[in-house]
Amino acid sequence: MQIDHLGIATRSLSEGVERWRALVGGPFSEPEEVASQRVRVVFGELGGTHIELLEPTSPDSPIARFVESRGEGFHHVAFHVESVNAELDRLAASGRRLVDDRARPGARGRRVGFAHPSAFGGVLIEFVEGP
Repeated sequence: MQIDHLGIATRSLSEGVERWRALVGGPFSEPEEVASQRVRVVFGELGGTHIELLEPTSPDSPIARFVESRGEGFHHVAFHVESVNAELDRLAASGRRLVDDRARPGARGRRVGFAHPSAFGGVLIEFVEGP
């Protein structure tokens, strides 16, 4: 298991890209809508790790609620795994609280699943499967 990306919640992708470009330096991907999560995302790369910026597309999306209650900033850490379902099953068997019981479609055509922040000291964990 290795870090796939860090997720950063932002009110505006264009403002977020401008802000993070100062650190990342390079280009960001074209915006992609992830309808199931009601967000638009872009990815930039920094030292082999990706930075994902997430903008809500609906006022009732999890990212909109996050930004409203906590402001813009760090949202989650994502780990690349061979099987999202295997990781979710492993954590469920150990009694960890999950957001997802099974993998679901995510950005870049990959399968994802989330462990609840309460399972890891307040940090939302995403598992990402695929190349």
